Amino acid sequence: MPKFNFTKENLTSYILIITGSFIMSVGFVVFVSPLKLAPGGVYGIAIILHHHFNFPIGLSGICFDLPLLLIGTLVLGPKFGAKTLVGIISLSLSISVMEFLYKYDPLIADPSTFFVQAVFGGVIIGIGLGIIFKTKATSGGTDIIATILKQYLHLSIGSALIIVDSVVVLIALIAFNDWTIPLYSWIVIYVSSTVADKVVKGFNTTQTVLIISDKYEEISKKITEDMERGATFINAQGVFSGNEKKIIFTNISIREVATVRRYIRHIDPAAFVTVIDANEVIGDGFKSIHEKY
Repeated sequence: MPKFNFTKENLTSYILIITGSFIMSVGFVVFVSPLKLAPGGVYGIAIILHHHFNFPIGLSGICFDLPLLLIGTLVLGPKFGAKTLVGIISLSLSISVMEFLYKYDPLIADPSTFFVQAVFGGVIIGIGLGIIFKTKATSGGTDIIATILKQYLHLSIGSALIIVDSVVVLIALIAFNDWTIPLYSWIVIYVSSTVADKVVKGFNTTQTVLIISDKYEEISKKITEDMERGATFINAQGVFSGNEKKIIFTNISIREVATVRRYIRHIDPAAFVTVIDANEVIGDGFKSIHEKY
C-alpha cells in the first residue's frame, strides 16, 4: 500500500502533481483528442476508445492505470509510491472535469490548423508532465509497462517507452485508418517529451567550455576577473606531440559563450575550443545542491 507522508515538502509535491495533471488535461481534451491523436500511453488508448465507443477519456484512463499500478506493484514491488497514485487519480479527475467543461464541435475543425494544434497540445502536455516529473512522480500508465520491460528485456527506459508508445500509435492508425494520425501523434510525443525534459532540467542551458591554449593564463584571467566565472586548469599531454598542455575547464551561461569566443579570438586565435551542452551544473554560481537533492 502506498504510504502518504504529509510533510511540508510532500504537500508541495502533491500540489504540483495536481497542478501538472490539470495542465495535461487541457492538452489532451482541448488540443489532442479533437484531432483523434493517440500520442502513446494509456490516454492515447483512451482517446481511441472515446472516438469509437464514446467512452469518457478520464474514466477509461483510470480503468487502465489502476490495474497497471497493481501489476507493477506485484511484479516490481511497491516502488511507485503514493505520488504515482496521486498522479493517476488527479490526471483522470482533471481530464473528466475538462471533458465536462469543454465541448468541442468537430464540424468547425480546420485541417490547416492541425499541425499548430498538435504542437500546442504537445507543449501543454509536456509542461504538465515536466511538473509531475520534477516531484519524482509519474502519471502512471505506460511508464509502468516500460519499467517492467526494462526489468525483463534489459532495455533502457527510453527504448521501452518508444516501443510502448509506438504500439499505441499503430493501434490508432488501424482504428482510424488515416496515415496522418501517426504523423501528428509523433509530433505530440516529440514535443511533449522535449518540453517535459526542459521543465525538469531547466530552460537556462549551461555550457561547458574546454580551451586548449598556450596562452591559458591570459584567457583564464579574462574568464575569472572580467566575467567573474570560475575556471579550472586540467593537466594534459598531446598524443602526437607529447607536449604538456593546460586545459581550461569552465561552465558558463549560453549568453556568455560569445564573450569567451571574443576573448579567445583576441588573445590566441590558434586555441582549440570545445563547447558542450551541460544538462545540469550544481554548485556555486549555478543551481544549489538543495534544489536538486
